[in-house]
Amino acid sequence: MRVPRLIAVAALVLGAFAARAESLTVGVVPGAYADAVNVAAQEAKAKGLDVKVVEFSDWTTPNVALDAGDIDVNFFQHRPFMENAERQKGYDFEIVGAGILQNLGLYSLKHRSLDQIPVGGRVAVANDPVNQGRGLLLLQKAGLIKLKDGVGFLGTLDDIAENPRKLKFTEVEGPQLVRITGDVDLAQGYPHFIVAAKAFDPKSGLIYSGIEDKLFAVSFVTKAKRKDDPTIAKFVALFQKSEAVKAQIHKSFADSDKLYLLAWLN
Repeated sequence: MRVPRLIAVAALVLGAFAARAESLTVGVVPGAYADAVNVAAQEAKAKGLDVKVVEFSDWTTPNVALDAGDIDVNFFQHRPFMENAERQKGYDFEIVGAGILQNLGLYSLKHRSLDQIPVGGRVAVANDPVNQGRGLLLLQKAGLIKLKDGVGFLGTLDDIAENPRKLKFTEVEGPQLVRITGDVDLAQGYPHFIVAAKAFDPKSGLIYSGIEDKLFAVSFVTKAKRKDDPTIAKFVALFQKSEAVKAQIHKSFADSDKLYLLAWLN
């Protein structure tokens, strides 16, 4: 009599484990990334994969939560940002799937061209090391500043070698740049945050980055020890193959191909 009972108990335990194995918690930031993951989560549910999407309002907490095990994977950062966080915090993460390459822009609600940016004009840039460096590279591409040789995307305000217009810089948390754009002469901008905020036309950038910035594609990131996790791989594959996800991404970027690229296809 005990053997059947043991078998029944074992079946229940294995069933509970299987249910847990087919569940996933994904951390995102509001906007295009959250919208795309939510669409994928709905499709995953139909395939027996329960995906919980957790939104964070900043660019620090998603990695804290991942490292603590509060989420299984996050989708908000690119490789340089991840590697910088690893150096600073001692994380051990791994990219497990390419996502969206957002074309960074420089926006102004006061001026119609880069030539109109005045001497002493105020410029808002991201306050985190990697994204600030990317913004400075775009300012250099625009001809407004010149950086020290070799600093690349790790450049900071201290690495500005030439600033002929004597621009004054304000450092702002990346997601909040959209809210300060109207208060400055020029602001580093992320199209998906602009779309989400409905603040102004995300296609009104005076200049954009492009495919040369593929290194900055936002990707799916998990702990290194879980890089081969089949449940994570299943969800990433579903995300990348979904036509509904592609349609949502296009919508989230104002139906404009100039604002983004699908990194897994390019």
